[in-house]
Amino acid sequence: MITALLTVIILAALAGVATVATRGAPREIALVDRIDALLPQTQCRRCTFEGCRPYAEAIAQGAADINQCPPGGERTAQALASLMGVAPKPVGKEYGVVPDYPAVAFIKEESCIGCTKCIQACPVDAIVGASRYMHTVIAADCTGCELCIPPCPVDCIVMQPAPAR
Repeated sequence: MITALLTVIILAALAGVATVATRGAPREIALVDRIDALLPQTQCRRCTFEGCRPYAEAIAQGAADINQCPPGGERTAQALASLMGVAPKPVGKEYGVVPDYPAVAFIKEESCIGCTKCIQACPVDAIVGASRYMHTVIAADCTGCELCIPPCPVDCIVMQPAPAR
């Protein structure tokens, strides 16, 4: 009887410690999720992070500023400032130019040699094709990150205005 009572007390104490230890975590996760939801999800890496989620985590930890996202532009920088309770600031020029309009990649098919370098560079798998065959971009999936342009050896990729959704 005493053993059972001691077991229940110990288990209750451990459960209480576990509850206290994890109380802070959901708030931090919720903040990261809210920051990530404001970002454009281009995964372009212009912010100097490997994608939007790592950038959101860095903002939440105070390791990155709110003005590092050119694809999100001033609207995203202002929304991040509001969420974080800091003064708004323009997107830093060192991170690139804020695009005038949403864009997607387009492959000039007559010039494509099927090297697959653009497919390998695309962070969202928006390019389809096979080795030595022409490739094409699925415009609905393209985020406009432009990461496919530099590796193309024949310069057959251009940015065009994104189709209306």
